[in-house]
Amino acid sequence: MPSRFYTFAIVAIVFFASLALEFIFKAPWVTWPLIAISGFLTAIGVIDVLQSRQAIRRNYPILAHFRFFFEYIRPEMRQYFIESDNEASPFSRAARSLVYQRAKRDSDKRPFGTQLDVYETGYEWINHSIAPAAIPTHDFRLTIGQGEHAYSASVFNISAMSFGALSANAIRALNKGAKTGGFAHDTGEGSISKYHREHGGDLIWEIGSGYFGCRKADGSFDPVRFAEQARDPQVKMVELKLSQGAKPGHGGVLPGAKVTAEIAEARGVPLGVDCVSPARHSVFANPIELLEFIAKMRELSGGKPAGMKLAIGHPWEFFAIAKAMVKTNIVPDFIVIDGSEGGTGAAPVEFTDHVGVPLREALLLVHNTLVGIGLRDRVKLGASGKIVSAFDIAKTLAMGADWCNSARGFMFAVGCIQAQTCHTGNCPTGVATQDPLRQRALVVPDKATRVTEFHKSTLHALAELIAAAGLTHPNQLKPEHIIRRISSTEVTSLATLYKFLRRGELLEDASSHRVFAYYWDKARADTFALG
Repeated sequence: MPSRFYTFAIVAIVFFASLALEFIFKAPWVTWPLIAISGFLTAIGVIDVLQSRQAIRRNYPILAHFRFFFEYIRPEMRQYFIESDNEASPFSRAARSLVYQRAKRDSDKRPFGTQLDVYETGYEWINHSIAPAAIPTHDFRLTIGQGEHAYSASVFNISAMSFGALSANAIRALNKGAKTGGFAHDTGEGSISKYHREHGGDLIWEIGSGYFGCRKADGSFDPVRFAEQARDPQVKMVELKLSQGAKPGHGGVLPGAKVTAEIAEARGVPLGVDCVSPARHSVFANPIELLEFIAKMRELSGGKPAGMKLAIGHPWEFFAIAKAMVKTNIVPDFIVIDGSEGGTGAAPVEFTDHVGVPLREALLLVHNTLVGIGLRDRVKLGASGKIVSAFDIAKTLAMGADWCNSARGFMFAVGCIQAQTCHTGNCPTGVATQDPLRQRALVVPDKATRVTEFHKSTLHALAELIAAAGLTHPNQLKPEHIIRRISSTEVTSLATLYKFLRRGELLEDASSHRVFAYYWDKARADTFALG
C-alpha cells in the first residue's frame, strides 16, 4: 500500500478495532468517543476516495484536507491570496486560479478594480472603442492548408504534451475535452497512443527527432508507417518538431525502466530499452532538405496541412529557411513558434532559464521575415509559451500570430497544482505520472468537462475583449491595439515599440532593421551555417 494511504488505513483500523472492543468489553466511556472520531474520519476517507472532482483528495484521503485547511487560514482570505500572489506572472497562483474558475464554471469576476500596478514598467493593456462591436459567437476559427484536407482550426488549442510525460487519464481527458469543444490536441513527440484515439478528438501529430510512431528499428524515419498513421481521419495536421521552448537544442532520454509496454507500443520502441530523442534530425542536413521533408510529410499524409514547430535560436538559421522557401517555392502550411519561457515538463535549469528566444521576439522575427519575403499570407503562425488568459491570446495575436496553443492552461484544467514533481512520477493529482493508482485519481469525464469549459470560457472572454476594442474577430488585432508602459511617465503601442517590415521588403533592401541588416545577406538557402 502506498504511504499516502497509511493515514486512511490507520484511521479505518482504529474504527473497526474500536467497534470490536465495544462489543467485547462493553466500555462505552472509552470506546464510543474513539468510535465517533475514527468513524467520522473513516467516512471522510471513503468519500475522498470515491468522489471524482478533486484528484488530490482521491490520492491523499484525509491528508488532503490539512492542505486545504492551512491554505484557508493564511493571513489573507484564501481567494484573495490565490489571486494576488505574483499576479502578473503566468507561473503564479493567479493564473492557476483563473483556469480553475473557468474550468469549473465559477465566477471569474473580481471587485475593487485591478490588483496590478498600472504604473509599473511593462504593464500592458488593450484600448477600448467608443463604439464596441457586437459579436454573435466566440467560436473563432482560421483555415490552415489548402484543398479537401484544409483544417478549420480554433484560435486556441492544446499545446504539445506527450503520452509518457502525461498519464493515460490526462491524455484521455484532454482529448475528450477537445472533441467536445471542437479544438485541436497536439500529441507531442511521443506519438499517437491508444488513449489519444479513444474519444476521437482532432489531433495534430508532432514528429520529433526520434520519429516515434513512424520509425524503423534503427531509429530512422519510416515513410510507410508515417503514411499509415497520418492518413487516419482523426489526424488533421502533421508537424515536424525542430526544437521546443523548454530545452531547445537539447535531446532527451526516457530511461528503459520507464519505457512501459504502453509507451513502447505508442512510440514503436523496444520495451524496457532507453528511448532516445536525439538533439538533431537525421532526415535533413540543410534548409532545402528540411523543406523537402515537410513537402514529403504533406504528400505522405494525403495532402493534409504540414508544418514545423521550433524555438528560435540563431536568427540566420531561420533566415536560411526563409531563403530556401523563396528558392524552392516549398512553403510549410504553418509554423508554430515556441517561446523559450514555455514548457511544462522538466528540463535542465540552464536551458530553462538561458537558452532560446522568448516568444514575443521569436514571433516578431518569424512574422517579419515571412512578410519581408512576401510569403506571410501562405503560412499560418501558431504561438505557445506561457499563454493562459484571453489577454495573453490577444496580445500574441496582435504581434502576428494566427492562433495560440497552451500547455500549462490545459494542465491546470485537468487538475495540475504545480507540485513540481513531474519528473519523479509522483504527481499528486495523477496528471504527470504512469503510476496506475496515482492516475486513477484523475477522473476523465469530470476533467474532460473542465477542459472544454476552460476553452469555452477563455474564448468568451477573448470575444468580450475584442468587442470592447471595436473588433469582430481576433484576426483584426494589430500591434496598435496593445499598449505598454515603458517608464513611469511614458506609454506606447506595440506598433511603435517594435519594427514591422512591409511586404517584400527583404527582397529589395534588408538594411532597415539591424538584425536583418547584419544577418540576412549572410544567410544561405543551402546551409544553416552563417556565410
